[in-house]
Amino acid sequence: MITIEKYGAIDIGSNAIRLLISSVTEEGIQEARFKKTSLIRVPIRLGTDVFTKGKVSEENIQRMIDAMQSYQLLMNIHEVKRYKACATSAMRDAANGEEIVTLIKEKTGIQIDIIDGKDEAAIIAMTNLNELIQTDATYLYVDVGGGSTEFTLYHSGKMIASKSFKLGTVRLLNDIVPIIIWKEVEEWIKIHTLPYGDISLIGSGGNINNIFKNSGKGSGKPLTYLYLSSYYKLLNSLSYEERIWKLKLNPDRADVIVPATRIYLSAMKWSGSRKIFVPKIGLSDGIIKSLYNEKKKLREK
Repeated sequence: MITIEKYGAIDIGSNAIRLLISSVTEEGIQEARFKKTSLIRVPIRLGTDVFTKGKVSEENIQRMIDAMQSYQLLMNIHEVKRYKACATSAMRDAANGEEIVTLIKEKTGIQIDIIDGKDEAAIIAMTNLNELIQTDATYLYVDVGGGSTEFTLYHSGKMIASKSFKLGTVRLLNDIVPIIIWKEVEEWIKIHTLPYGDISLIGSGGNINNIFKNSGKGSGKPLTYLYLSSYYKLLNSLSYEERIWKLKLNPDRADVIVPATRIYLSAMKWSGSRKIFVPKIGLSDGIIKSLYNEKKKLREK
């Protein structure tokens, strides 16, 4: 007998707020199947407020409330059975973060969990990432966000090390990432990848997904360091307006894609990697998987 339930995941990032609705299909003892039903993204750049002024502005608080009300209605229409909302770097650093959580709960009924970098990396690890990792290889997983980047090293199918750094695209755009952060990231990558030979990157985030889509590469095929480096030079040769017009980028993507590409290239250089795989996974996918795992554990009790 087949059972189908819809789950919802809200990812409140520093650059945008996303709602992912997925159908989870089960049949007997077979592995559950996860299929994305709907993905909505609104470019509320909380990081610009928080990283420059220390808190979310009144204008963006109202935009957040509007977004959460819309998401609640969409989940009702889709008959979502379970959902979870997680906020990352910007809300972690916001002086009024907890106040906003309380307000949104009162206005919309949605409970937001502000998670730290370790929790963020752990949730992302719940995705189908393990299906992509070969047991005899080494991978550096790099998830670039607006406020932070999570790095996770995998070897022989096991997680070796993981760390989150305050190195994000919105922070870089506002020129508030000290040189010491770059040095700490470089040192962490070099120390942890040194014992291993051939290392591949796995990149996640809206920017690398956009680059991969425009590359014309087939699913499962990696981008090379040479290709990404050439694309980075192209991005820097164009103005913000030219990136929108010539590369057909969304306005809220045309600026952050430059620092994002710089982060991926730096990670490849410091790890000695020559290729980067780009599966379509992220925090919202991990949230869906974590909701399913919670239900599965309750059922097994």
